[in-house]
Amino acid sequence: MNWLKTFAAVALVQAAISLPAHAGENLQAVKSAGVLKIGTEGTYAPFTFHDDSGKLVGFDVEIAEAIAQRLGVKPQFLEGKWDGLIAGLDSKRYDTVINEVGITDARKQKYDFSEPYIASKAVLIVRDDDASIKDFADLKGKKSAQSLTSNFGKLAEKSGAELVGTDGFDQSIQLVLTKRADATINDSLSFLDFKKHKPDAPVKIVAQQSNADYSAAIIRKDEPELLAALNKALAEIKKDGTYEKISQKYFGQDVSK
Repeated sequence: MNWLKTFAAVALVQAAISLPAHAGENLQAVKSAGVLKIGTEGTYAPFTFHDDSGKLVGFDVEIAEAIAQRLGVKPQFLEGKWDGLIAGLDSKRYDTVINEVGITDARKQKYDFSEPYIASKAVLIVRDDDASIKDFADLKGKKSAQSLTSNFGKLAEKSGAELVGTDGFDQSIQLVLTKRADATINDSLSFLDFKKHKPDAPVKIVAQQSNADYSAAIIRKDEPELLAALNKALAEIKKDGTYEKISQKYFGQDVSK
């Protein structure tokens, strides 16, 4: 009969492994470890990038640091390329991604989002001396510098533009400035940061989407305690002025609305 007991014990272990994690388990693990593991790119200024000294900085980085502090733990940033960043949640490489992750219905089917911490709009950017493009519809037959898999790229393509592939905002702007592209559709906050550092750059916004896009911290499904803790932390930093201070530092205005 010993073999029956052994078989039963093995079956119980396998069943335990297959069961989903108990609600709150990850928050408890985070607090026990004293560390919140955060996925980020580190290459997307002004949100997450390295300064001249090599230090990881940015709006999203400081928001994440403030959240971790309110949770009573230290932030641990784990960098990766955008294409695989969210997938890192599935492999449990980190607890959350705080990297301008837009809230979409498709993502909400698989993951949970905190309350939004930033709002932005898609804007159409052209050279100062270009009077031929005044709205998104004017992109038909024009060259638009875009990250090909981004929502901005899809909007440009939908507007009839010929896409010129780029690695991101900086390269897109450079192609417009050097006349290798006629325009770019990009993030309003990225443009705001760009003009803050290069106010004389001869580019302008000629149109913007009416609806804002919102970004939030993204986590795995079925972690309600961690989600509640993130939302509580975000509410606290907005209430005590920490959010406003970080927002003013990077954008000169409140970017939560």
